[in-house]
Amino acid sequence: MAHTFENETDASRYAMRDGATLIGVLDYAANDSEIALTRAFTPPPFRGKGYAADLMEFAVNDIEATSTLRVVPSCWYAAQWFERNPDRAGLLSR
Repeated sequence: MAHTFENETDASRYAMRDGATLIGVLDYAANDSEIALTRAFTPPPFRGKGYAADLMEFAVNDIEATSTLRVVPSCWYAAQWFERNPDRAGLLSR
């Protein structure tokens, strides 16, 4: 089954699923100008498969396409993702 991604605005998180199974979440807090990516979590059975990176890419693409918000990578994983993807640094809050 294909993975699906969704911005669950009511829960302030991006989610990745395989069918009904939750594979990962990326929590956020947003205001008028910034969105802080506060926690990335992948359940233990799904770790080490690149799912968190896929979810980050979806979230960053969605933020860029649907808003003018600047990104604050508040959790270690989001900060590390931006270090590994310097071409996306233009989205970061200064």
